[in-house]
Amino acid sequence: MKRIVTGHDANGKAIFVSVAEPTHVVEVTAMQWNEVWATFPDDTLPVPDPAQEPSRDPRWTSVFPRTGESRCRIIEYRPEEVTLPFEGELWSADEIATVQRDLPGTLEALEPEHFGMHTTDTVDYGIVLSGRIELELDDGATVIMEAGDVVVQNGTRHAWRALENTKIAFVQIGVDRRSDAATGTPA
Repeated sequence: MKRIVTGHDANGKAIFVSVAEPTHVVEVTAMQWNEVWATFPDDTLPVPDPAQEPSRDPRWTSVFPRTGESRCRIIEYRPEEVTLPFEGELWSADEIATVQRDLPGTLEALEPEHFGMHTTDTVDYGIVLSGRIELELDDGATVIMEAGDVVVQNGTRHAWRALENTKIAFVQIGVDRRSDAATGTPA
């Protein structure tokens, strides 16, 4: 995968700053996580230094964007590395340390008692690039997604269950979560 980053030269002319693979790639059992880009509330255009890796910016404190931030990533799910129904630990101690260091916020979002279930304060646009994957919601309802399918995930509790090797492009926008007694929206 190539990540093409554009920017401006000293005269304001559009230029290619980088044409290369993403540099923030994390590989652990059953998945490869490619951080593509991030934005922050105080970002402006033109981007001051588009050659800087946004996920190495001190403002990047979690894989899940806060309100006013965004994240773009490609995740490859590799189910052949996991036997379901899954029991035990998915990742070794070394992989857990890698996830804590390189994908902060991931472990905190996961529900240990419900394999893969998680909730984030984000609106996620997920586009299946290849493969087949099942999206499960908290009531057990599922939909199978295939290449070309798109999901708009509105801060719901969910889990991904890959049926074969699957690549999904995600764009996440951080949003505030409010509690509304009339609709039952959680706080």
